[in-house]
Amino acid sequence: MLGAGGGNDIQWCFSQVKGAVDDDVAEADIISTVEFNHSGELLATGDKGGRVVIFQQEQENKTQSHSRGEYNVYSTFQSHEPEFDYLKSLEIEEKINKIRWLPQKNAAQFLLSTNDKTIKLWKISERDKRPEGYNLKEEDGRYRDPTTVTTLRVPVFRPMDLMVEASPRRIFANAHTYHINSISINSDYETYLSADDLRINLWHLEITDRSFNIVDIKPANMEELTEVITAAEFHPNSCNTFVYSSSKGTIRLCDMRASALCDRHSKLFEEPEDPSNRSFFSEIISSISDVKFSHSGRYMMTRDYLSVKIWDLNMENRPVETYQVHEYLRSKLCSLYENDCIFDKFECCWNGSDSIVMTGSYNNFFRMFDRNTKRDITLEASRENNKPRTVLKPRKVCASGKRKKDEISVDSLDFNKKILHTAWHPKENIIAVATTNNLYIFQDKMN
Repeated sequence: MLGAGGGNDIQWCFSQVKGAVDDDVAEADIISTVEFNHSGELLATGDKGGRVVIFQQEQENKTQSHSRGEYNVYSTFQSHEPEFDYLKSLEIEEKINKIRWLPQKNAAQFLLSTNDKTIKLWKISERDKRPEGYNLKEEDGRYRDPTTVTTLRVPVFRPMDLMVEASPRRIFANAHTYHINSISINSDYETYLSADDLRINLWHLEITDRSFNIVDIKPANMEELTEVITAAEFHPNSCNTFVYSSSKGTIRLCDMRASALCDRHSKLFEEPEDPSNRSFFSEIISSISDVKFSHSGRYMMTRDYLSVKIWDLNMENRPVETYQVHEYLRSKLCSLYENDCIFDKFECCWNGSDSIVMTGSYNNFFRMFDRNTKRDITLEASRENNKPRTVLKPRKVCASGKRKKDEISVDSLDFNKKILHTAWHPKENIIAVATTNNLYIFQDKMN
């Protein structure tokens, strides 16, 4: 059920799983971001080891009408290396925090990747020809003595095996004091923003030596600090508008036409807290971990610890839709605080038509909510269902009382298995779900 068209129930099937099977997971292999490009043909993942792996969708198999092209490795490259800040005596992790694709303008593809401090613009290009017949160079690359050249040759291009090259075209460094949590490309495709805990900077893609600070919430006295920026994103159509979310559960919409420094927001989206749910953990679980505009630009979705909220940009006082992701964990907040899981940052995503939203949970579960039918489903990314076209069975969690046959008790959930990063193909019912070090790809069942 729950497909891109909305209304039409679809069945989700296993398609592929990438990554090692071992239970012993190397820290460097843990996936930290997942992103489809604008056509959906390429799928990029970043990991804690600073690597970017790009998968390409094969052309559809014409003999099997039900078969969509599989995703296979297209390019792998080391995007970031570990560094050391000698002034602050701090190690800078190589972990890739975010990847964002630029729309394709020529044969090459471009993407931005960032770790905690440095953003890089990468060009991914193909080469299937090589020049031969140089006058001053042998085929093995050694230079010839010019005095031995008696005739002139015209170099020619010869076919060769396809090579995919990744090269860093721009490096945007030294602009963030705190850890970068978001990058977002503007709809003008010339500028982008980068956000850390206290500041948001605006960059031009061609200029690496300067950026403009457009939001600064750092107080003069750091002891007065009450909130931090958790995520930021540009509006998909309006190049002057962006939003940023905070650890206090608020979202501020800013208009860059109003002033150079957008410290004064145009709109503040905030839902009053229900007094009956007030607890020691209220502020922690209200912190927003992700914010995403719908493709239409009319709505935005926010993810806090227990729920997903859909906001209409024309209504600030409360969300138009609220979906409980794992309400059964409310009684477990004390133990989740002790094991630090309460600070996990779950991301969320829209399907291509904005009719369904998806986000992750624990026990390698992920959730989908159909905005039209108001139905929801819990599915599991597991190697137990790893035969192609195996239909995923809906899962149910039993919060308390008597457990039914197919239900899972909330006490038996594995909090080490979590799905923080998900992505939805922009045009088709194909989703990518990252468990710790595996990337699962699911698609709808095509009859």
